[in-house]
Amino acid sequence: MDGGEPMRTTQQAAPSAPLGRIEAIDLLRGLMVALMVLDHVREYFSAAALQFEPTVMLQTTPALFATRWVTHLCAPTFVFLSGMSVYLQRANGRVGAALRKRLLARGMWLILLEVTLVGFAFNFAEPFIFLQVIWAIGFGMILLALLIEAPSIAIAAVGFILLMFDYVLGAAVAPYLPKALWHMLFSPGPLARLPGVVAYPALPWAGILLLGYGLATTIVGEGVIRRRRVLVAGAVMLVCFVILRVSGIGDPRSFGIGPTILLRALSFFNVTKYPPTPQYVLLTLGVSALLLAALSPVGPRRLPMLRAFGRAPFFTYVLHIYLIHTAALLIGMALGLPASSFAGFIESSAPLKEAGWGFGLGWVYAIWIATLLILRPIAIWFANIKSKRSQWWLSYL
Repeated sequence: MDGGEPMRTTQQAAPSAPLGRIEAIDLLRGLMVALMVLDHVREYFSAAALQFEPTVMLQTTPALFATRWVTHLCAPTFVFLSGMSVYLQRANGRVGAALRKRLLARGMWLILLEVTLVGFAFNFAEPFIFLQVIWAIGFGMILLALLIEAPSIAIAAVGFILLMFDYVLGAAVAPYLPKALWHMLFSPGPLARLPGVVAYPALPWAGILLLGYGLATTIVGEGVIRRRRVLVAGAVMLVCFVILRVSGIGDPRSFGIGPTILLRALSFFNVTKYPPTPQYVLLTLGVSALLLAALSPVGPRRLPMLRAFGRAPFFTYVLHIYLIHTAALLIGMALGLPASSFAGFIESSAPLKEAGWGFGLGWVYAIWIATLLILRPIAIWFANIKSKRSQWWLSYL
């Protein structure tokens, strides 16, 4: 799988000097894994999560909104870094047919795992197709494989178009596509006759991945130069977010909504994730860029848990879903709830709601910390295995 051929275009020639591993990216990815664990703990253990969405400003509290909002950073950062990692692979010598073949294989592998292993972890029931971030990354890699010989700027332009004009493109083709396919590509929704639902429509999220690939040159260079570039990029994105937010362009949600002054202020940052809007992407990636700059001076021996999560993100991702869902099931059974209440969770949480399941936000954070402590040694163990062994299949985990 690692053989290759020279690219036909000078734009895609690998740099003469390979790039070393960028530790700050591992740390940022690891931080996103930790925040994602928080989000899923909230979904399975929070009583409020069964009652209403924490981003509904007329019902939520500042703490609940902040808990949900900070996890908004995870998906766009993961997807963007997935595109960036492909650029780094090319920069380190994997080019041409070898890179294309790897992207196709990786993309199809992720989609297969999404509809099997990952979907079952979320649902604990008969086959139910749950297309979310792993599906979106897999689709984005397949699309990038088809575009990989184009110049980076052209790939970034395609990503920009897919993201900025998702609604326009979706509306134009809606009359000609089966409803399920339209949801898979453009907007969240059910899969019609198939048992399943689309949470992450492929094209706008693939646009973020393509942008990650096309804009990856911002992290090439020495540490200080890279940090300065990332800071500037983050600041520019946040300024663009504020301009769009104030002008009301790029997101259907308005702000200044809420029963208290604090919630009305927080509503300024209450942007739309499903599907991702330009405002949402600018805000979340802008914050993540600042976090990447802040993590850049951190040495490789510090923050070992985040480093391990970041070096084995997919392994930790799959493991944490099984761990959280199983913990909810066991605790629920210990409290007298039937095991069947925790099956079919994605299809319907009504049985848990009727049973009065759930805990306050303080318990959610306690369970989150406990989950991270359990995941920590396992992730470190697996990350060490990946770093010491060269079997090809380890790179797919």
